[in-house]
Amino acid sequence: MTNRFHPLTPIAAGIAMLLVVLAPTVADEAGDARSMARSVIESQIQAFLNDDSAAAYSFAAPAIKQLYPDESRFFDMVKRGYAPVFRPGNFAFGRFKHSADGSGLVQEVLIEGPNGQDWTALYSLERQPDGSIRIDGVQMIKAAAPQT
Repeated sequence: MTNRFHPLTPIAAGIAMLLVVLAPTVADEAGDARSMARSVIESQIQAFLNDDSAAAYSFAAPAIKQLYPDESRFFDMVKRGYAPVFRPGNFAFGRFKHSADGSGLVQEVLIEGPNGQDWTALYSLERQPDGSIRIDGVQMIKAAAPQT
């Protein structure tokens, strides 16, 4: 009769146990990042709807604040260039992922613009040194008209 146990079995068992213990932590961290990203985006959209430039500006990442050093310039830029974000109809969150280089987050938001046109807004977000998440940019993609 041969011995079925391999000398690495205790090590493999230990690694398996570690993976079981750590897997929920990794999932929880991803879920927390997703939840935080959605909260920041939703709060900024609500600030735009309330014409609260200070609150809307507070969710911008430092790089955006360097480009637009005061809240009124930022607010005007969004009003002129990002009408679907500034005055959305309905919106819903889509896919969420970490950026290609792993340093940031990307949250897809499906938005009905003020004129009824559908858009996809790809929000780039970055974690700040204090652990908070701020919006680093938005790419707007106009949805194709439905085929009839």
